[in-house]
Amino acid sequence: MYLGLFLFPWMLMYAMSTAAMNHRGFFAGVYGASPLTYQTERTFAFEGVFPPDADLRTVSRQILDAAGLDGSHGVSRRQDGALVITRNDLLNPRRLTYVPADRTVLVERLSHRPNAFLERFHRRRGYATGYAVDTVWAISVDLVIVAMVFWGLSGLWLWWEMKVTRRFGAAAIAAGVGLFAFFLATL
Repeated sequence: MYLGLFLFPWMLMYAMSTAAMNHRGFFAGVYGASPLTYQTERTFAFEGVFPPDADLRTVSRQILDAAGLDGSHGVSRRQDGALVITRNDLLNPRRLTYVPADRTVLVERLSHRPNAFLERFHRRRGYATGYAVDTVWAISVDLVIVAMVFWGLSGLWLWWEMKVTRRFGAAAIAAGVGLFAFFLATL
């Protein structure tokens, strides 16, 4: 019971985020079908110096640090040489575009929609980012996975031990396995 109470926020988040992903049409009706847009937050001059062979992660971390936005991110280089850094943030995701020719950084904030927030929450990854808070998040998600497997296995054990429920339990297991097999074969 206490484990269930402790894990309640994760279960609620996964339930709500999955509902948001399953019902994108509803949210498109509410917010419009257009993709999320970025809004200019600020522009600043960046005077950092990088060796010509500097990897993108090193450069992006320096730019994010100068912007006061250090954290989990992705980075790519456009054909024109500009670096595009996507700063992963649950509440305020940002895109930073560094143009080496101008030595400027454009910081843009992603517009807010509740369904997009929930989807970001659902897809959050942690172990590969190198940031402690993301690693702690990943560990907590792993603990939720272990708890769910434990709940499933303990439910099987309880069902088997309670002889009165074996017939109904067998029907429930058969229905679950059958539906899962149907989706596996048809999706």
